[in-house]
Amino acid sequence: MEGVRSSSLLLGISWVCVGIVKKKISNLVLAKQSKVPLFNALLAHAKRDVVSFHCPGHKNGRSIDKVLKDYTGEDVYKFDVTVFDEVDSLHDPIGPIKKAQELMAQAYNVKHSLFLVNGTSVGNMAMFLAACDSGDSVIVSRNSHKSVMSGVIVSGVWPIWIQPEINQDLDLVFSATYDQIKNALDRYHEAKAVFITSPTYNGVVTELSKIVDLCHKRGKIVLVDEAHGAHLHFNPSLPESAVAAGADLCVQSIHKTLSAISQGSVLHFNSKLVDFNRVKKIVSMLQTTSPNYLTLASLDLARRQAFLHGEENFNKVIKSAEIGRAYINTNIHSMKCCTRQEIQRLGFDLDVTKLTVNVTKTGLSGYEIENILAKEYNIQLDYADLFNLVAIMGEGSNKSDVDAFVDALRSISAKYHGQQKNWILKIPSLATEMVMRPREVFLSNSTKKISFKKAVGHVAAQTLTPYPPGIPVVIPGERITKEICDYLIDMSSKDIRMSGQETECLRTVKVFTN
Repeated sequence: MEGVRSSSLLLGISWVCVGIVKKKISNLVLAKQSKVPLFNALLAHAKRDVVSFHCPGHKNGRSIDKVLKDYTGEDVYKFDVTVFDEVDSLHDPIGPIKKAQELMAQAYNVKHSLFLVNGTSVGNMAMFLAACDSGDSVIVSRNSHKSVMSGVIVSGVWPIWIQPEINQDLDLVFSATYDQIKNALDRYHEAKAVFITSPTYNGVVTELSKIVDLCHKRGKIVLVDEAHGAHLHFNPSLPESAVAAGADLCVQSIHKTLSAISQGSVLHFNSKLVDFNRVKKIVSMLQTTSPNYLTLASLDLARRQAFLHGEENFNKVIKSAEIGRAYINTNIHSMKCCTRQEIQRLGFDLDVTKLTVNVTKTGLSGYEIENILAKEYNIQLDYADLFNLVAIMGEGSNKSDVDAFVDALRSISAKYHGQQKNWILKIPSLATEMVMRPREVFLSNSTKKISFKKAVGHVAAQTLTPYPPGIPVVIPGERITKEICDYLIDMSSKDIRMSGQETECLRTVKVFTN
C-alpha cells in the first residue's frame, strides 16, 4: 500500500505540473492543435459520395466482401482513396497532408515531421540512408529492432556494435549506456552517427540527454528508434522523450501507444547536421505510392488527441499501471513486476505504462502463460519470452483492462505450477571482427551452408537471433568465433528457434565463400 500511496502522491504533483504547462500554451497554439486538416478533407470527400473512377477497385466499399462489410460498415471505405488534389499527395504534399505534418511538428516541438505509412521500420531505414553515406561507420546497440539491420544493409554502412547489458536479476536486456557510447566514440573517431533504441520493448529508457550532448559536442549525428515512446512527450510524469533530448532524427510508432491505426508512424527532424531535403527524398523513395489515407487521417487525429488530452489520458493510464504493478508485487508471490525505482538505481529510467512481469518462479515460461492468457482468459499480450510477459498499455487502455490482467495472473498462479527451471539469460561475447560490410555479404551469391562445428573463422552470411534475449548473435560480415558456435550448438540442442533460420532444425549457418 505504501507504494500505491507514493504513486498517488506523484500523480497529484504531476497534475499540478500539467496545469502549469497548459497555462503556458498560448490560445493560438491550442486553436491550431485543435484542427485536423487531413481528416476534415477526407471526411468532406467521403460525404460527397462521388462516383469513383479511381483506385482502389472496391469503389467506395461497394464490392467489399459482405461478411467484412457487415461487420465494419461501408462508410470507412470511402476514406480509402488515391492521390488527387482534394486529399493531397504524401510524396509532394502542398495541401492538407502538408498542414497535418506541420501540426505534428509543432506538437512535438521539432522542425519537421514526416508521416510514414510503412511503420517505424521504414523510418529506421530512412534514417541510415539520410544521415550516412555508403562506407560511413555508425555506432549501434546490438539489441536493435530487425529493421535496423535492414537499414545497415541498404545504406551500406559499417556498423560498430555495442553489446548491451543483460541484467540477470531482472532477466532484462538494457540499451546502450552513456559510458558505452563514450567509450565507442573514444575508440572509433571515424564514426559519423550513433543509433540508439529507447525505450526498449520493456520500456527501459537510456540516458538520452547526456548521450545527445556528448555526440553533438563531437559533431556526431544522433538517430533514435523511439517506436515505443510516441507518448512520452505528452506527460511530465514519464521519462524524457528523444525529441526533448535533442535527437537529430527520431522515429515513433504513433500506432503503438497513441491512437493511430497500425503502420501509422512519424519521422521527426530536428537537426543541423543532416539535410532535410535529402531526408524527404529518401522517405519518398522508400514508401508506397499508394498510401492508405485512413492511416494518414488517423495520424492527424492521434496528434490532436495527444496534444489536447494526452496528459490527462496518460495520467489515468499511469495510475492504473502502477496500481496493477503494486498488486502483482504484493499479492502474487510467484511473479514480479519491475519498478521504476529498480530501473533508476541501475542508471536508466522506466516508462511505467509497460508492465513487464517476470514469471520464472511459476516454473512456467512466459510463452506458456501467454498462451493460457489468450485461450482461457481472452487476454492477448504483445510479447512474451522464457522469462517475462510484456503488457503494453496505450492511450486506449483503462483500469478494467489492468484489473482483468491482474485477476488472470492471480488465477494462473494458483492453478498452474511447473517444475522450477534454472534458466539463465545470457549471450556470448559479441566483440567479433567485422570483416565485410553487411550489405556486401547480404547481396552476394557466394555463400554456402556449413555445420556449426565447422563454422569457426568463417564470415557469416546471415542473421541469427535467439529469443530471448532478441539480440543477433550472428550478423552478415562478422567473423564467427568458437564461443558463438558453442552457443549456437547449445541453443539448437534445446530446440530454441532463432529468427533468421531457414530450416526447421537449426544445424547449419550460412557463410561467405569468397
